[in-house]
Amino acid sequence: MQLGFWPLAAEHGGDLALVVHAAGGAPGSEKRYTNAELLAAQNQLVHGLRARGLQKGDAVATMLDNEAAMVELVLAVSQAGLYLVPLNVHLAAPEAAYILADSEAKAFICSPAHADVARRAADDAKLPASHRFATGPAEGFLPFDSIKEGQPTSAPADRAAGLVMNYTSGTTGRPKGVRRPLAPIPPEQLGAGFAQFLMLFGITMRDQGVHLVCSPLYHTAVLNFCTYHLHAGHAIVIMDKWAPEEMLRCIERYKVTTSHMVPTHMSRLLALPDEIKRKYDLSSMRHMIHSAAPCPVPVKYRMLEWWGPVIYEYYSASEGGGTTATPKDWLAHPGTVGKPWPISQIRVLDDDGQPVPAGKVGTVYIHMGPHQFKYHKDEKKTQDAWKDGFFTVGDAGYLDEEGFLFLVDRKADMIISGGVNIYPAEIESAMLGFPKIADVAVFGIPDDDWGEQVKAVVETVEGVVGTPELAEEILVFCREHLATYKCPKSIDFTAALPRDPNGKLYKRKLRDPYWAGRERKI
Repeated sequence: MQLGFWPLAAEHGGDLALVVHAAGGAPGSEKRYTNAELLAAQNQLVHGLRARGLQKGDAVATMLDNEAAMVELVLAVSQAGLYLVPLNVHLAAPEAAYILADSEAKAFICSPAHADVARRAADDAKLPASHRFATGPAEGFLPFDSIKEGQPTSAPADRAAGLVMNYTSGTTGRPKGVRRPLAPIPPEQLGAGFAQFLMLFGITMRDQGVHLVCSPLYHTAVLNFCTYHLHAGHAIVIMDKWAPEEMLRCIERYKVTTSHMVPTHMSRLLALPDEIKRKYDLSSMRHMIHSAAPCPVPVKYRMLEWWGPVIYEYYSASEGGGTTATPKDWLAHPGTVGKPWPISQIRVLDDDGQPVPAGKVGTVYIHMGPHQFKYHKDEKKTQDAWKDGFFTVGDAGYLDEEGFLFLVDRKADMIISGGVNIYPAEIESAMLGFPKIADVAVFGIPDDDWGEQVKAVVETVEGVVGTPELAEEILVFCREHLATYKCPKSIDFTAALPRDPNGKLYKRKLRDPYWAGRERKI
């Protein structure tokens, strides 16, 4: 059968394509869009953007919350030969201005809630006022719908495949755009390829699937999976804000079959009272896919026990390539992120660029077949990432004897204490087994004798107060589950760790004050 949003929407115009669910909203209060409505809107966007001078290869930037405009835009650029550049809505104005200027964005669309930052960023990037739009009333911005006003709903001429250009997180410096050349193929071929990617997880096409978006769409994987499911003919349900019980309510209400989460979501779901967990019917769920960070083994076991063998894991990056672990794979190899995709290969190399034996930790390198990328306007970063046709994003890990990949940590987060490599993710995973800990961050701080020592910052479960006595309880627990040299030397408590809505931990915000005026060794 034919895949890709455009032919499917033309053939099944009356089918439900998109639901925008407002947190706490009663049934019937959500915004619904059919395939025909979404098809018409994104066609109008292409015509409207072209009328404003945008040409093939130009970039359209967004600073949007989870709303229909983001879906319309990703489909529009995908058939107009444009690049979509999603900006994290939590960026400060100078950070947003840098990406606007670096990407050479020709149009900028924001949500009203972010208009102040977006306005200052657009001013700094010298983006014309005529090309700034907001999805609601916002001073200095034209209405988003004005792009579509008066434009035909028919398919545009000279259609060409476009792409999303994500900017890396910038954990080790300013973010860089991951830019791939636009493929000289019809948009339908691009869409079909995106839909077929879901087969890696056993997801079939046109099977009345409903995909739940529970994380911000400005994140790479979240927008990707939303797009893949649209091209497979599945309906999309977007949560405007995530809360654990609200997610369960959505799964039951919309008969959700697939979703994409991060380990933080799972920890928050597991923390719900048992009576809440039992309250909702989750039997429609067939594939819950997770990634973005190593998942603590106890958390994964508990989710599998609760939801059954529907939890799939993968490892990838904005740059491309990756691995997949089915529930069966993971249960046979607890902690693995799987084996390479058919188009990928994995190598683990030491600091001299030589392969390491099975079980030994090194830097993970990925090969993704014919697909290549460059970091936009940064040739050195591009060259540093590649080695003999394989690239790395700086993750540390190892392969077991059967070729299953295990991630240890980001190499940049590794602690070197007394010449010994210590990986915070392993410690965090163990500490999350302590029942009074809701979340934890582990990192290295200066130590005059050892170079670095292990510090832990803990967010306690609701109703538990962080005290010196609790810190000692946690340290006793750590010594029972970890080698002495891995145990934190000290523990601090915080009301909430600095995570974004997708669960990404901004560890530098915790670590950098300790290193002020001093140089880290990695």
